[in-house]
Amino acid sequence: MKKLAWTAAALIAATFALGPVGAMAQAQRPAQAQQQCDERTKVLGHLANKYQEAPVAIGVTSSGGLVEVLSTGDGNTWTIIVSNPNGVSCLLAAGEGWRALRFDSKNVDPGV
Repeated sequence: MKKLAWTAAALIAATFALGPVGAMAQAQRPAQAQQQCDERTKVLGHLANKYQEAPVAIGVTSSGGLVEVLSTGDGNTWTIIVSNPNGVSCLLAAGEGWRALRFDSKNVDPGV
């Protein structure tokens, strides 16, 4: 399970590094083209009701924020949100075709 968590963390880090890709993914959901923030429970409820998404990966940032990847059971759609310690969550990116990868130590670059 730890290996899967590392993979999710790597994918989240890649999402932050590819900001323009996240912006393009947001365009697929016109109502969410602008960054939207609200109470975490409301954001989770909206994503569950409208897209049938639930958390599939989670991590804590160095500043105490909570990063969550939500997806449908089949990975058809996904959303990444960040929640600050006071409970406000903001949409970072959304898209289609989420796939969890297993950690493979053979793919780790020893030069890093």
